Amino acid sequence: MDRLAEYRGKRDATRTPEPVPPASEPAADGAAQTEAAPGGIFVVQEHHARRLHWDFRLERDGVLASWALPKGIPDDPAVNHLAVRTEDHPLEYAEFHGEIPRGEYGAGAVTIWDRGTYELVKWNDREVKVILHGERLSGGFALFCTDRSTERGRSKDWIIHRERLPLPPAMKPMLATLGSFPAREAADWAIEMKWDGVRALAFIENGRLMLRSRTGKDITATYPELAGLGNAIGHRQALLDGEIVAFSDGKPDFEALQPRMHVSDPAAARRLAELTPVTYLAFDVLQLDGRPLTGLPYADRRTILNPLIPNGTWFICPPSFPGEDFEAVRTVSEANGLEGVVAKRLDSRYEPGARSGNWVKVKNILRQEVIVAGWKPGKGNRAGQVGSLLVGVHSDDGLIYCGHVGTGFTVETLRMLGERLAPLRRPDSPFDGPVPAEHARPAVWVEPRLVIEVAFERWTREGRMRAPAYKGLRDDKDPAEVVRET
Repeated sequence: MDRLAEYRGKRDATRTPEPVPPASEPAADGAAQTEAAPGGIFVVQEHHARRLHWDFRLERDGVLASWALPKGIPDDPAVNHLAVRTEDHPLEYAEFHGEIPRGEYGAGAVTIWDRGTYELVKWNDREVKVILHGERLSGGFALFCTDRSTERGRSKDWIIHRERLPLPPAMKPMLATLGSFPAREAADWAIEMKWDGVRALAFIENGRLMLRSRTGKDITATYPELAGLGNAIGHRQALLDGEIVAFSDGKPDFEALQPRMHVSDPAAARRLAELTPVTYLAFDVLQLDGRPLTGLPYADRRTILNPLIPNGTWFICPPSFPGEDFEAVRTVSEANGLEGVVAKRLDSRYEPGARSGNWVKVKNILRQEVIVAGWKPGKGNRAGQVGSLLVGVHSDDGLIYCGHVGTGFTVETLRMLGERLAPLRRPDSPFDGPVPAEHARPAVWVEPRLVIEVAFERWTREGRMRAPAYKGLRDDKDPAEVVRET
């Protein structure tokens, strides 16, 4: 049988810009196949014909098997949409976009809404199951024939269903690059505050919350006051990206968060939660009700996120501002003692684990994550304990010394650092470059496993930080990823 005979019979190649290939040898009919096959390409075309609809097409046996979707692709696995089986289309149609002239079959504008590849799970007369890998769509979809009167042949009555995918077991958050705001492209960006806290992904399933740090560590027990987020979103499945922040006098306070960050005992965590409660600031949504969202533009993800999070005591969805308001937003962030702002392209996809130029952090004050590679014994009131820290960052030349941190510590912090550094002692320097003699001679060297955050005035020509001050221990950061940012 000629799979494209019906297609050609409805079109005049001299009047429509659509591809109309000549008749060729009959293609094999794969409709009755039940075994899984590799798959192929897919395309979804938005078609402004007499009635707006979306055409869903899957490559199969040399043609595009096609369905018309009056309501488009379903977002919610609980809601199915009508899918009308139409004639097979030539493979060339996957690239078609343009205007079908008035008076011709399907007259109206056609644009490509999404495209990509698919994996085939099942294909027979009455059921098609695929996994899509597109620019906007990803995950499992099923098409079911609803006409029970036809056992073979092509019935037009189908529905399309979005499969509910499980949450991924883990994911690394997308990271921003340090830079300046592209003012000439302001309309293409959104601006968010850069919150001074701990980055965390929130995995929510059946009303239960699991928090994972940037390194993938389960930190759920550390912040018991956030458990209510699971029920707050109405028992929906969700994967959120956000920041855990402690507020003092209405402003983020990273130092106040420090005692909370390193506690795993549930009883101790509950006591600290009463003294220094935290708030989860959700600024992105990566999956919702089985629907992966990382392929959607940032602007679309924010539209989905905003009504999802009910602003409460322990969790909020912080605002996103137009790029044209960059200077005003940055001024507010500086006035409130924030580290800076983050600019995000409106059309950017979410890139798990990547440090992307589509997200740009613009800092008000210089801060840097550094690796502790040694310490100098204290003198005077610090005798017998850590006096200062020797720190470095990774570069192309290895672990390079970049500063000597001697201020910003409390008595409790010095005691905690001493306990954390004691089992890491080693006989020689872990730096791959030189260390100033006045710091190297009395140093106690340690394995480079602890990451701290410091504030400082500027970088010197020698690549050292001028007047660095300790701000906190960063157990949520991987030492292998610490490089110079500013």
